[in-house]
Amino acid sequence: MVVMDTFAHRLGFTPHRSLLLQRARRLGLGTSAALEALAWQRGCRYYPRRDAGAIFREPDFSNEDLAIALMHPALPWDPQRLRLAAAMLAARGNDPRRLVRLAILEQAVVPLRYIASAGQVAEPANPFWQGLTAALPPSAPPPPGVMPHPSRFAALAAKTRPGSSPSPASRWIRPQLPSLA
Repeated sequence: MVVMDTFAHRLGFTPHRSLLLQRARRLGLGTSAALEALAWQRGCRYYPRRDAGAIFREPDFSNEDLAIALMHPALPWDPQRLRLAAAMLAARGNDPRRLVRLAILEQAVVPLRYIASAGQVAEPANPFWQGLTAALPPSAPPPPGVMPHPSRFAALAAKTRPGSSPSPASRWIRPQLPSLA
């Protein structure tokens, strides 16, 4: 018998039947690779695409849905997918209240709080992170080593030599759609 190493198992949870993942399956997004491909299509090109499968054009699955699905505890544990979730959380137009509601329904409050706290540290003036962390219910932190280090959610500034001009500050990794020229 093969036991799948789920994210829920690493968090100390029991995975539940997810309405969000059921809807994703109905839309053709039934695997982790399909969810990752959709994130890549929606602009998460900072991370290399691991799968050369189909590109999904699914308008009925919002960026909020995709962010929570990517961090869903019922899926296998995968740090890169969690980094994609962090990027999709910061997609332009996401509603913090909708993200919190989905996270509560899908038992994803622990990873959402962890990522939102990292976002608030990386971008303290960004009202999105402030609103998201304020709307989240209290939760225990994830066990050590389960979530990627917060620095993995941001592109860090390069070190500069003494006397040279400072490099730009670190920035949170977000989906970047190609510009239409």
